[in-house]
Formats: sequence, structure tokens, C-alpha cells
Amino acid sequence: MLEAAVQGYLVAVSLILAIGAQNAFVLRQGLRREHVAAVVAVCATSDAVLIAAGVAGFGALSGAVPWFGEAMRWLGVGFLLVYGALRFRAAAKGGEALKPSQATAAPLRQVLATCLLLTWANPHVYLDTVVLLGSISAQYAPYQVSFAIAAMFGSFSFFAALGFGARLLAPIFARPAAWVWLEIGVGCTMWAIAAALALG
Repeated sequence: MLEAAVQGYLVAVSLILAIGAQNAFVLRQGLRREHVAAVVAVCATSDAVLIAAGVAGFGALSGAVPWFGEAMRWLGVGFLLVYGALRFRAAAKGGEALKPSQATAAPLRQVLATCLLLTWANPHVYLDTVVLLGSISAQYAPYQVSFAIAAMFGSFSFFAALGFGARLLAPIFARPAAWVWLEIGVGCTMWAIAAALALG
């Protein structure tokens, strides 16, 4: 049971660790100190639902519904292209507009909608949580529940560290130019993921 829990935690963190659309968004919100708790909660809860679905055996959905994976892929490509373009536009406005002390806080509803889209419209999320974690958990029968709970905790601890730990970088991002480069970096990340999805 302990081995299953440890592996669940480590595998979940290792899969989430790579900077992607969702992580870049959490980092950005953490630096802006804007609705961080809500964003962390949405990301962790979404992962928990998907991990539970994978461990419960719903990883076969794409096999049962052949068009599901392809539809999710192109939906993700479209959304990532648009979101990346928005980040480039924000960077083009200049650093002053991106200062967390001066920027107008986005409404909670808008932030949560973006967070949900970046999470649920991203095919990689399903691959990592539902398919991969679901498949790996089968190796730890009959302790899949321990594996799943530890994986959920791994997801929560990562997002909490990323969101709330981002403020430690505040001195760097006190400079307007740093915010411009962050937006450019996030935009490039979004487009790179979109290109990878489009190319299969």
C-alpha cells in the first residue's frame, strides 16, 4: 500500500511538472496574486476527477468512442492558438500595463473560465491523468485507491507550490520588462503545444 501511494505521488508530480498551458496560467496568476486559491482549487479538483476516472477504468473511452480523441485534439489546438495570441497582444501593450500593482484585476468568473478551458480542453491532461495514471495504477492492484489518493495529493501540492510560491519571484517581476517576457514565454508555450498537437 505504501509503495502504491509513494509511486502515485511521484508519478503524478512528474507528469504535471513540465510547463504546459495549465501550469503557465497558474504561474501567471500566482505572480499577479490574483484569485490564486481559486485557480489552485480548480486545477487540483479537475485533476482529482480525471485521476479518479482513469483509475476507475474509464481510460477506454477513447477506444469506445474513436472520434473523441481527435475532437479533443483539434479543440485544444484552436484554444491554445487563441490564448497564445492574447498573451502576445498583452506583451505588445508594454510592461507597465502588466504590473500586478497597476493592472486591473480580471473578474473571478473570467479567470475560472480560462482555467477550466486550459484544463479540460487540453488533450494532454487526459493522456496524463486518465490514460497514463489509470494504466499505471493497475500495476498496484489491489491498492489502486491508495495510488489514486496519493496522485491527487501530488497534483494539489504541486499546484499550491506553483501558485503560492510564485510570489517569491515578485522582486524579479517588479520590473515591467520581466512581465513582457513572461507573457511572450507563455504565448510561445501555448503555440508550441498547439503545434505539437496539430502535428500529432
